Formats: sequence, C-alpha cells, structure tokens
Amino acid sequence: MKYKLLYLFPFLKPLAGYFNSKRAEESPVVIPHGTFTGQFRLLQFSKKTGVFDTLSANIQLNMEQTGYTVTGDTSTVQAGSYGPYAINTINSTIDFQDKTYPHTGIPTKTHLNGVYQYYYDGTVFQLVANSVLDKLSLQYDLKKQAIS
Repeated sequence: MKYKLLYLFPFLKPLAGYFNSKRAEESPVVIPHGTFTGQFRLLQFSKKTGVFDTLSANIQLNMEQTGYTVTGDTSTVQAGSYGPYAINTINSTIDFQDKTYPHTGIPTKTHLNGVYQYYYDGTVFQLVANSVLDKLSLQYDLKKQAIS
C-alpha cells in the first residue's frame, strides 16, 4: 500500500501548487491610497498613576504614490508633516520619512515618522507603533474618505 501512495505523489504535487496559487489570487494586497480622516492617539504610561494617559487629535492623512501629508488638528499633539514612505506588504509595515522632523533636539509634537505596523481593508486604515518597553503607543485610527 505504501508504494501505491508514492506513485500518486508526483500527480498530487502540481494540484497543491494550483490550489495555493488560487488562494493567493483570491486575496490581493490592498495598498492604502487616498485621503483618510480620523483620530491620532498617544498613550503614555504614567509612573505616578500606574495607568496610561491618553492624548488625541483629529487628523487627515493623504497618501499618494509620491508621498504623504498630515493635516487637521496639528496644534497640540500631532505635528503637521509630509514626506515619502515605503510599504512592506509582507510584514504589514510602513516606513514614513517625515521631512519636517527636527534633526536636533526633542520634538514638542508627535511626527508621523518611522516604522508603523498597519492594517488596511479598503476602508479602515490603522497604524500603530509601540515602544520597546510598551510604555508609549502611537495609534492612528482612520477611515478612507469617499471621492466627491
């Protein structure tokens, strides 16, 4: 019986490749592109209270092939910014390169800069970056705006 199964293996292997390629074709990767609005949240662990303090701002993120821009409520927590970005669809990360990020000193506001994990389903667009010790989390909870 073992030998009969071995003879079937060369015929079954191409079928496995067919089904795997069909599965890959059915779920294409959706790249975020367009205008997104929603909330930016900065969560920072407070040693005094032992809980996370939360600051938020309503922002707009424009993602084009040539780069991105952040506008909206950029007066307190989130800085207005722009620059190029690179998407890695294999591990679902986006690397933002903010051209307004200060080269020296500590910025007073959060800039959309660096590597973020992302989720995008064609409408909902979420970004998150956490510190190594999970004491700081930068979260963007956005939705794609309809073209009018």
